[in-house]
Amino acid sequence: MGISFFWSRAFLLDRRFLWLLFIVNLLGTIYGYIWYGHQLQVTAATKPAWMLPFVPDSPTASLFFTLALLYLLFPPARLSKLASAGRLIIEALAIVCSVKYGVWAVVMIFAGQAQGDVLNWQHYMLVASHLGMAAEALLYFRFMKARLGALAVAACWLFLNDTVDYTYGVYPYLPNELEDDVTTVKWFTVGLSAASFLCAWLSLAFRKPS
Repeated sequence: MGISFFWSRAFLLDRRFLWLLFIVNLLGTIYGYIWYGHQLQVTAATKPAWMLPFVPDSPTASLFFTLALLYLLFPPARLSKLASAGRLIIEALAIVCSVKYGVWAVVMIFAGQAQGDVLNWQHYMLVASHLGMAAEALLYFRFMKARLGALAVAACWLFLNDTVDYTYGVYPYLPNELEDDVTTVKWFTVGLSAASFLCAWLSLAFRKPS
């Protein structure tokens, strides 16, 4: 069995593997919201309630991907126009958010280390899980229905999230060593939003019809 098998449609769409991926992403999503528990409490106590959805970036990305997996596990025979549009947007959000926040978290961890932060097992666990987020999004995009319009909506969400995060200070907690680099982090984050959209758009432009 060659390595190409593990990249194949037969393996990636095998229902046993999809269920495993669904369970892993669901548990990771739940853990992610627990991880953000303190920041959510602080935000709820000090900021308007409408800012709360903008706090837990990575688990929300994981939630979108978990929902997108349901469409692969249970392909709907027919959808109304509204439900179809909802699917396209969920899948687009699953892709661009997973790529962006998967890469973002890893870069922030190692940027903190470069300035003196000492990494422990939790950091490496986060690196592995966030790289997995980005990788699975890139692997599964070819099996999803998302189109350019839905990707544009997802990109608007990313830029809105960036604006709220760095205007009102609800961005994810950074290593202490990066607290004096917030402006640099902000522009890197905005650039990564654009790069995630472009990556998905290029993948869409060059992928073969399924």
